[in-house]
Amino acid sequence: MHESGRPVDLTEAQFDAIQARKPAALARIEAYLKGHLGAADPAVMQAFRAVPREYFHYIYSEHRATPGDAYEADPKPWALGYGSALSDYLGQAYMTQVCKPTPADVTLEIGTGSGFQSALLSRIVSRAYTIEIIEPLGRAVGKIFAPLGYGNVSSRVGDGYYGWPEVAGGFDVIIVTCAAQYAPPDLFKQLKPNGRLVIPIGQPFKRGQVLYIYTKDESGKIHSRRDIGVFFIPMTGAMMKHPAPPPAATVQAAATGAAEAEPLPAAGATQK
Repeated sequence: MHESGRPVDLTEAQFDAIQARKPAALARIEAYLKGHLGAADPAVMQAFRAVPREYFHYIYSEHRATPGDAYEADPKPWALGYGSALSDYLGQAYMTQVCKPTPADVTLEIGTGSGFQSALLSRIVSRAYTIEIIEPLGRAVGKIFAPLGYGNVSSRVGDGYYGWPEVAGGFDVIIVTCAAQYAPPDLFKQLKPNGRLVIPIGQPFKRGQVLYIYTKDESGKIHSRRDIGVFFIPMTGAMMKHPAPPPAATVQAAATGAAEAEPLPAAGATQK
């Protein structure tokens, strides 16, 4: 943590206590994925084993490390400061798996937050990009990947509404970790054929938000699937200034029973 510019005071006994809780947390993740998706993707489970979640428990507005909160028995979001949060690990596991990441993929996360989501993806994919709109948070979190050896993660401060158009070739996976009122059009433009966009959609700070999974087929048509109930803090920036565009003729809705689906645990989004 010192290499990332974040002070931490952790004894060996405290570190051992944190690690002792990790196997139970991994078992909860595996059971949750099996219960909701039929199976736990081995690549997702391996990423959770590899990434030290305690490293991402940090309150940036107070310059205070909180690694002792990691691997809690009752998964929940944890404050990062600046109105942002580290999402609960069950919700992050679910969203990671429905992205269907593969080793050749290039991914984009909208809402870096703690950096944990892109750190997970970086253990599975070829290249992970992540954007944070909150400047002090984005600048601080951008320093944490290199000390972990995650050289395939690129981060920047910006408005994720516009994606990252400078990345040549676009993205196989785009994951949005804040509630949007609609899917930003630029994200579809940056999605590769056969790519997946995973995004919570709903009104700010209201129940009834739903996780949508969009796919782009080989011809460029967009198909949508309504997945599961979620609760995230809202995407801001340009999202709050631009009205929703009319539904594109290329979007073929294939909604499937999300209204009765069990919601994911309340998730703290990372874009303000």
